[in-house]
Amino acid sequence: MNVIFANLEALQQRIAAAAQTAGREASPVKLIAVSKLQPPEAVEEALAAGQACFGENYVQEAIKKFGALRGSHPGLELHLVGPLQTNKAEEAVKLFDVIQTVDRPKLAAALAEACLKVGRVPTFYVEVNIGREPQKAGVLPEELDAFLEQCRTEHGLDITGLMCIPPLEQDPEPHFRLLRQLADRLKIKNVSMGMSADFETAIRCGATEVRIGTALFGERPARDE
Repeated sequence: MNVIFANLEALQQRIAAAAQTAGREASPVKLIAVSKLQPPEAVEEALAAGQACFGENYVQEAIKKFGALRGSHPGLELHLVGPLQTNKAEEAVKLFDVIQTVDRPKLAAALAEACLKVGRVPTFYVEVNIGREPQKAGVLPEELDAFLEQCRTEHGLDITGLMCIPPLEQDPEPHFRLLRQLADRLKIKNVSMGMSADFETAIRCGATEVRIGTALFGERPARDE
C-alpha cells in the first residue's frame, strides 16, 4: 500500500468520525485534495487510490498538471482554491469546475465575461475574509450580502458556496461557525472550510467541503521562483 493510498484511507476515516461526533452523515463532506506544488506523479497516485476531486492554487500550474488528465479521467473535478487574477479569468473558466475565490466586483465581471466568451459556466463560491485580516483576500462578512447581490444581478453569477481561511493564530471554531451561519442565513448550500490542521473542527461546525493537502500528500515542495 503506497503512502498516499494509506493517507487517503486514514483521512476518510477521520472525516467519518468527525461527522459522526457532530451527528452528521459523512457522505455529504467532500474531500478536496489540494495538490498545489505536488508533482503529477502524486496526483496520479491519488487518482489511482480513488480520489477524484482536487484543488489547485495557481492557474498555470493546474493547466500543466491536469490538462492531459481530463481525457483519461472523465470524473475528475477541479477546484480553484487560490487567488485569481482577472487576466487569468478566461483560462480559469476553461479548466476549473469550481472557482472558490470570487472576492471582488472586478473579478466577478471578468468571470462573467469569460463565461460568455468560452461558453462554459463553472460553479462559483465567494471567499469570505472571515477574520477581517487586512493582508488577506476575501469579502468582509458585513459586506457579503451586497456583494452577492451584485454578483447575481449585475454579473449573472450563480453563487452556490462560501469559503474561508481563518486567522492562523486564532481558534478556528468561532470563524467556522460564523461562516456556517452566514451560509444558512443566505441559503447557500456549499461551505468550504477546514484544512489539514483543523478539518475535523470544520466538519463539526458544518463544513460541506474540506481542503486537505499536507495530510494527504505530505509536505509540499518549495515553489520555484
